[in-house]
Amino acid sequence: MDVLRWLFDAQIRVGDGFILWREVLGNVFGLLSALGGMRRKVWAWPVGIVGNAILLTVFLGAVFETPNPVNLLGQAGRQIMFIAVSVYGWVQWRRSRGAQQEAVTPHWAGGRQRILLVVAMLAGTAVLTPVFRALGSYEPVWADAWIFMGSLLATLGMARGWVEFWLFWVAVDLVGVPLLFSAGYYASGLMYVFYGAFTLAGFFVWWRVNTRQRRAATIGTGFPDLHLSVGDERP
Repeated sequence: MDVLRWLFDAQIRVGDGFILWREVLGNVFGLLSALGGMRRKVWAWPVGIVGNAILLTVFLGAVFETPNPVNLLGQAGRQIMFIAVSVYGWVQWRRSRGAQQEAVTPHWAGGRQRILLVVAMLAGTAVLTPVFRALGSYEPVWADAWIFMGSLLATLGMARGWVEFWLFWVAVDLVGVPLLFSAGYYASGLMYVFYGAFTLAGFFVWWRVNTRQRRAATIGTGFPDLHLSVGDERP
């Protein structure tokens, strides 16, 4: 039990502060999951679930009596959400993979879907802010709610294969970096800086894949592919 507790509280000393090894490990699993998602590999989902479970214990610092007793309820709640949605995404990608190596074909969300995504992001943030504040989340609470909603919509978008899901991660990173640094979660804050650049790269990778596939469909028939759904329209 003492060994388990030591592993639970293991730290990296940085000047007068510290970083929990669990926080580093959870973010490493998250990075590997993002890399797998960019390459459209099914293993991205279970790897991400492991990282989410680890980070859940990190962001409930007061609950687990860790050296950093700060609760970020939006961050903690999104780990639970990630696990649930990742199970859905895992099943979706396994079904759609078939005989091909990549598990999903990147495509653009339709105009109506984009409007719904933006409305859900803004309305969800507005609704969750007072809820997280009542539960004692770290200020500014709206930022925690924004991160939660953006993460939810990005994960759903990834499961559906929408190219736009990467942009929701960018929106999450822009708010997440200052929030995490101010709360003392330096490892996660640094990872969010890296994720910001990584998610932009992922967006352009999926964009190019989608463009290449559309051109191949056009060349193969000699005419535009009329079977592409409205959700595949480019912006």
